[in-house]
Order: sequence, then C-alpha cells, then structure tokens
Amino acid sequence: MDILKLITEARTCRRYDQSRELPAGTLSWLVDCARLSPSGANMQGLRFATIVTPAKRDEVFRHLLWAAYLKDWPGPAEGERPTGYVVILAPSGEDGKIGNIDYINVGIAAQSMQLAAWSKGLGACMFGGYNAKAVMDMLPMPEKYSLALALALGYAKEERKIVPVGADGDIKYFRAAGGTHCVPKRDLKDLLVAEL
Repeated sequence: MDILKLITEARTCRRYDQSRELPAGTLSWLVDCARLSPSGANMQGLRFATIVTPAKRDEVFRHLLWAAYLKDWPGPAEGERPTGYVVILAPSGEDGKIGNIDYINVGIAAQSMQLAAWSKGLGACMFGGYNAKAVMDMLPMPEKYSLALALALGYAKEERKIVPVGADGDIKYFRAAGGTHCVPKRDLKDLLVAEL
C-alpha cells in the first residue's frame, strides 16, 4: 500500500464492531512492529502489555478519557467498544517522570502500531488521557516504569475522513451528519515553510 494513502486512511477510530474479536496473535504482532521500529539511541527501553480478555478490556475502558473535543459524547456505547488494547510502558525516574527521548520512542512505537493495525483492517485510538494509577494497578509493572500511552484496537465501526481546516482556523475534530468523524487538517502550503 502507498504510505501516504496508509497515513491518510489510518485516522483515529473511536467506535468499533465489538462483536468481532481480534485474531489470535494480532496484538503480539503489533508489539513486534513497535519492537522493530526505530528507537532513539537504539535504547529499546519501552515495554508493552496486551489486553484482550473481556473483563480486563472493560476495566481498561473505564479508565480512559474519550474524545475531549466531543463534549456531549462519553465514549463508545456497549457493542462499539475496543476488542483489544496495547499499553506502552516507558522507563521513569524516581519522580515517576518519563524522559524526553522515551516519549519520542513512545510516539514512534505508537505510530508504527497504528499504521500496522490499519494495514490489517483494524482501527486504533491512541490515549494520553487515562487514570494511570488504575491502569498500572492492573498490570505486572516492571520496576521504574510508568504508563506512557494506551492504544485501543478493533474493527472500525465508523467512517473517518480528513477535511480542510475552515476559514475560522478551527482544528477540532467533529462528527458530521450521519456520524462521519471529520478531522480538519491544515493545508501543506501552510506548514511547509521553505523549499530550498
């Protein structure tokens, strides 16, 4: 698949077909995609946990903050929830803070997994908003690691598309009539500052 097409189509997904379970081994395969991705200074410090059992999925779901721009939407209803999660753990200091290079590595790993998921027909949503303590209490946490990001995964049950940013400059995603999830993106000419 053309990489630009893959990036364009792999929009954040927030509603899933909960009746379709992920094929066995899918989440491990995604972690392997992250493992083989670039890593700053080749540190490879990230660790991962996968969650597929219904009880644990329900527990993770309760601790996520869904779609901050959609003020009147509390998150996917029963039947539209993710069927798997990958939790990314990063090394942290005594204060529990994650270093800058590790946050860069988290971004690389998460993007690799989201694109890999879409290449298999799966939607993904990256979460930086969650109750970290509650999620970490569920996991066998390695010493001196903290929760950095969670990815929700499943078969997409919503249409997502990119739309141009309007004249008002508003970049907030929204739901159009019919439920299509629209993601405003700035024009390339507004972002490319030089071609030397």
